[in-house]
Amino acid sequence: MIRRPIGTAFIGLLMLTSSAAAQVASFRPVADHVYVIVPQTRTVVIHPDPRPRPVPVPQPAVQVTGVDAHVAIRDQASTTTLQISLSNPSNRRQEAELMLPVPVGAVVRMLDFQGAGQEPSFQVLPREEARRIYNDIVNRSKDPALLEFAGLNVIRSSVFPVEAGSTQKIKVIYENLLKADGDRVDYLLPRTEALDYRVPWRITMEVRSHRKISTVYSPSHPLTIERVDDKHVKATMPDAASHTPGSLRVSYLMTDNGLSASLFAYPDPKAGGGYFLLLAGVPPLPKDKAPADTIKRDVTIVIDRSGSMNGPKIKQVREAAMQVIAGLDAGEAFNIIVYNEAVESFSAQPVLKSDKTETAARKYLERMTARGGTNIHDALVEALRQKPGGDMLPIVLFLTDGLPTIGETSEKAIREMVKKGNPFKRRVFTFGVGVDVNTPLLEAIADTTRASSEFVLPDEDVELKVAAVFKRLTGPVLADPAINVLDPSGGPAMGRTSDLIPNRLPDLFDGDQLVMVGRYLGEQPLTFELKGNYLTKPRTFRFDFSLGNATTKNAFVPRLWASRKIALLIDAIRAMGADIGRPGAPMPANDPRFKELVDEIVKLSTEFGILTEYTAFLAREGTDLAAADALVRIEREVAGNLAARAVRSRSGYGSYNQEANLKQGKYQVYLNADNSFVQQDMTRAEFTTVQQVNDRAFYRRGNQWIDSRLINKSQKPDKVIKVGTPEYEQLMKTLAEQNRQGCAAFKEDVMIEVNSQACLLEVH
Repeated sequence: MIRRPIGTAFIGLLMLTSSAAAQVASFRPVADHVYVIVPQTRTVVIHPDPRPRPVPVPQPAVQVTGVDAHVAIRDQASTTTLQISLSNPSNRRQEAELMLPVPVGAVVRMLDFQGAGQEPSFQVLPREEARRIYNDIVNRSKDPALLEFAGLNVIRSSVFPVEAGSTQKIKVIYENLLKADGDRVDYLLPRTEALDYRVPWRITMEVRSHRKISTVYSPSHPLTIERVDDKHVKATMPDAASHTPGSLRVSYLMTDNGLSASLFAYPDPKAGGGYFLLLAGVPPLPKDKAPADTIKRDVTIVIDRSGSMNGPKIKQVREAAMQVIAGLDAGEAFNIIVYNEAVESFSAQPVLKSDKTETAARKYLERMTARGGTNIHDALVEALRQKPGGDMLPIVLFLTDGLPTIGETSEKAIREMVKKGNPFKRRVFTFGVGVDVNTPLLEAIADTTRASSEFVLPDEDVELKVAAVFKRLTGPVLADPAINVLDPSGGPAMGRTSDLIPNRLPDLFDGDQLVMVGRYLGEQPLTFELKGNYLTKPRTFRFDFSLGNATTKNAFVPRLWASRKIALLIDAIRAMGADIGRPGAPMPANDPRFKELVDEIVKLSTEFGILTEYTAFLAREGTDLAAADALVRIEREVAGNLAARAVRSRSGYGSYNQEANLKQGKYQVYLNADNSFVQQDMTRAEFTTVQQVNDRAFYRRGNQWIDSRLINKSQKPDKVIKVGTPEYEQLMKTLAEQNRQGCAAFKEDVMIEVNSQACLLEVH
């Protein structure tokens, strides 16, 4: 385990050749997609001259220090520009040859580098030739890392010098025609999956289309999206993700009228179906003004004014409330509820925004003082019972900085009240100010009402957090959405789908996207029917999808499903501790449902290689995954961790970090390659001993990687295959046909299940 910012990346294959032709070479990886051939340190070249010759002094290899990538997409034509920064820390000139994996069909427009030397020449090798070269290198180096790029074309350039002690940049521009699947266009930037490469990548992207762009989505990396207009979108990978490994996958949806959607499917023959990810996006609203028929909002701001809010917090909350009211459009309504041990309201019912009501609200907030206890239950009752005006979308912004201390204080009772006492289906967005709040309660309130929770740490500004959430609630587009799955005849597709996450769809606002994951059975087409209040009018959208495009290349789909499922199971265990410590409250560990939840968490965590703070011990070298009772021991330790923390910890930093991790898991839309999560001390942990490659997960034990599908099975191999043998090349061909060639691209021995056989791939 390591503690550091999330990261990784790399580019291609860089080879440095020695000027002594007879000198033996070995391969050493230096960065993502970059490998260097360096002279072996003890090689002696034999000459006819009997005089002693010096042993070659090892020199540090040329290193890739960073990559700047810019992707420009116009309709389906993409132009990728890579600027690769190199550094030669040695005291002599080194020569190198560049090999860069690129998508099949890519056309190189330019390859250039700074510095002296001949104009570089290059050629694009088809994947068959590239694979032959990879095999040749692997056979000599006994390092299979390159083989994860089998199946891609390769740009191969001429030799160029990198001067001693200098830095140099290589610029590569290639173009590619992107494939479309209905309204969806997909882009791929090949990069290594290896977690131990730490070269920073700075990636920007611009997408232009002749049709409206409804959403831009990456299942592999986080992206910051900026809409220039409805047909032009900019995307940037945040600095925090500059080291995150793996190929960058980006898809965008186009639309002509209303929502658009697309389906990614992954086949799972053993289950008779597979996994799917439904991506839907709403078209952007005009920036200059909202349409006349935009859904209006009714916003109630509920403010905790107990004694602990005194000082900077009450000032920040007051300003946040005024920002929200000022941000409402004409014709929208608001109210203010303040509470300590008692509950008071600005108005008996929500009022329409006007200069008069806005001025009155400011005066009301200026008179607000902080003192007394915290009656969360009654404040929620008052907020939920208000009837919204007209056909407005009813929203509550609920702030508290403490635990319930007055009136009904039972977490379980408050949860039940919100479920049963919300006649107008108000969305309650909760804000926990500080760490002395009941975090699972606030998350449950938000989740139950189709909203979200935010937690404001002591050194953070409440006003900024509230403003950020309210900004996201601009322009409701689809309210009260519901989805049905139909068969080709239009009737209910009974039994065709299961485990849909989320099972309750959120409202979609301007710029939102819906990412739903689930499982499917059978191979017949599926129709998804999405209904809701679309811009004040009931509307139904139908999307017909064939499952014929299901592919193992969509390995991110089952992994995202498993991550979300694990988070929901943990959340269910958290809920079982709602009244822990109260007189007569049962111990969840004695409940049979607790064991069922733990068993499923262990099953999914081990199969998919997904770690949480409760299962992180799976990454320890000392955890024996091969013993006959391995799963029993794992389940026992997971149960203990969940009982001690998920059930009992309800407030403080130890609860805050759990809620942060659960939120990441429940709403996860892109992969968490290094299994990072927030620890109790608020540092971020990540792991390199569990690796997700293609659609498999591997655990490192000593100098060997073990396929998760072989856990708790006899790990005596059915076959032992040495790297470089004809049998190994045949195995790689089989894996490539299954889109699993990366599973053999480890530097150490690998135990992998291939066609129901346990194969040990010996590297050394």
